[in-house]
Amino acid sequence: MIKFFRNIRQNLLTENKISKYILYAIGEIILVVIGILIALQINNANENRKSAEQETLYLNRLLSENKDDINTFKNNIADLEKGIETIEQLSLALNSTKPKDQELVDAANNYFGYGSIYPIFSSSTSTFEDLSSTGNLKDIRNADLRNELVKHYAKHKQIAEWISIGTEWALPNDAPFTYNNSIMRFEPESAFLFGEQNQSDLANHLKDKKDEYINNAAVHYWINKDAINKLKNLINDTDLIIELIEKETKK
Repeated sequence: MIKFFRNIRQNLLTENKISKYILYAIGEIILVVIGILIALQINNANENRKSAEQETLYLNRLLSENKDDINTFKNNIADLEKGIETIEQLSLALNSTKPKDQELVDAANNYFGYGSIYPIFSSSTSTFEDLSSTGNLKDIRNADLRNELVKHYAKHKQIAEWISIGTEWALPNDAPFTYNNSIMRFEPESAFLFGEQNQSDLANHLKDKKDEYINNAAVHYWINKDAINKLKNLINDTDLIIELIEKETKK
């Protein structure tokens, strides 16, 4: 084909048909330009197709992770609410006018098993971190959705930091309380290390140290309640993000 066009040019020059040669040259340039434009259009179409496939992959990953987060947050809330329940039971037992020894000891056991545990925050952020670190966040073509995702995962960091601050605030008071009162003797798994224990002695210890135990329980009550409220708000926010992602995947 190239040889064919070369022969035409040579014939036109040989025959001294300059005007026809110029028209031919212009036509050849136009053909080349058209070819380039077609090639660019095909390349752009391929790039758009790849970008759309990449976006779908990211959206499905974000959708899956946020649904997993909903279950994680709900499980965390259930654990924290169980802890609050044991805190309230301990308070009732300690404030009772005539508490039974076994009820006091059992309430303390349950509190140290559930209520004194610190809240944790765990969420799935690998896909968003991938999008952010690689610059692929632009693959999410819906600008409004991109902005909502950025705000959503910023809330993840805020809650993680807030829970961490609560833990750091409580630990300096919690650690000496734990040691000074030898609370591990109330734990069923470690109680045997303290030898045979009299239930009445344990109950009397709890009564004597009532204010200390209630103060300690109050710290965990406040931390747990705060974490529950923040997780519930985040569940609502996550539901909205899931709704937005699902809407985008159906376009």
